[in-house]
Amino acid sequence: MLQARPLPPYLIQRYHGWKATTYTENESWYRTLAQEGQHPRAMMISCCDSRVHVTSIFGADQGEFFIHRNIANLVPAYTTDGGQHGTSATIEYAVCVLKVAHVIVMGHSNCGGIKGCDEMCSGNSPALDEPNSFVGRWIDILRPGYDRVADIVDDEERTRALEKEAVLISLDNLTTFPFVAESMEKGLLTLHGLWMDIGEGRVEQYSAANKTFAPI
Repeated sequence: MLQARPLPPYLIQRYHGWKATTYTENESWYRTLAQEGQHPRAMMISCCDSRVHVTSIFGADQGEFFIHRNIANLVPAYTTDGGQHGTSATIEYAVCVLKVAHVIVMGHSNCGGIKGCDEMCSGNSPALDEPNSFVGRWIDILRPGYDRVADIVDDEERTRALEKEAVLISLDNLTTFPFVAESMEKGLLTLHGLWMDIGEGRVEQYSAANKTFAPI
C-alpha cells in the first residue's frame, strides 16, 4: 500500500504564503503560462545539490529555464539500448519539442558526487564500486575525467579540476546525440559550460578557444 504522508507543516505554511503573495501578485502571468504552455529559451543541466539554485543565480522567472538536475550534473553518451534514461529523455524533449536555443551545463564547488567519484576511482570507496550502487554506476560517466586529473597531488586542487571535467565530459557527450548535433550544425542550438564557486558566488564559463574556465 502506498505510504504517502501529509507534508510537514512548515512547507504547508510556505505554500500558503506563496499563494497569498507571489501568486496573487502575478496571477495573470501564471494563467498565461498555463494556457499557452512553456517556451523556455534555455535548458539548464545542474547538480541536485540544494545549494545550487540556478533560477535565483540568474534571476529567472517561471517559464524561462527548462531545468534538469542529477548527481554531479552529468550527461551520459547517446545510446539506444532500450533502457530508461531520464537525463537523455529530458535533453530530447528540450531540443526536439521545446526547441531551446541554449543548453547549459553547470558544475559547482564542493560537489559530493564529484568527491565520491574521486574516492571511488582512487580505490578509497569500495561501496561505490559495487554493481548495485546507483550513485557509483552513474558517476562511472566521469571516470575518463578522473584519469586526466589523477596525477594532481593536492586533494582540493584535484577535486576542483574533476568538477570542471564533469562539465566538459557532459558537453562532449551532448554532441553524441544526433538531434543535438543537427541543431548545432543548423545554428539553432549552442552549448555552454559553467562552474560555480558556492562560497564566493563566482561563476566561471568555459572557453573552447582558450580551453579554460574564466569568471563571467
